[in-house]
Amino acid sequence: MTRSVVVLAVALAALAAPAHAQPSPDTENGRYTFSQVTDGMLRLDTRTGAVSICARKDAAWACNSVPDERAALESEIARLQNENGALKKEMLARGLSLPGGVASAPGGSQRELNLKVPLPSDAEIDRVMSAFERVWRRLQEMVQKAPGSDKI
Repeated sequence: MTRSVVVLAVALAALAAPAHAQPSPDTENGRYTFSQVTDGMLRLDTRTGAVSICARKDAAWACNSVPDERAALESEIARLQNENGALKKEMLARGLSLPGGVASAPGGSQRELNLKVPLPSDAEIDRVMSAFERVWRRLQEMVQKAPGSDKI
């Protein structure tokens, strides 16, 4: 009889423990999705797109955000655009002209470069093609005049 009481007490304790367990925060409505990885769990916030790696540390779980390369690249692009704009303004303030095809100094919040690249004219394309043809002919003549070229 005492053995059945012990088994019953263990069973009640086992059933009572999950009743006191807290559900993980914000898992309602599928906000987070989890994937098993070797170091723990990978957590994706479906609202913001933030990714975290969750691992058991000491007696609790801790989630650390994973660096977002896209955000780092976008911040670097914004920094370079601001620096470029500041350099253009400084050149204009010193009375220097901007290089050909470069637009005036952009505003700090501008996301795109306004570069106007002129296309070559038909005459310029013909001149370049003629130069390439001359180089090609000279190369062919060099190969034909080379010693031992009759064996090829």
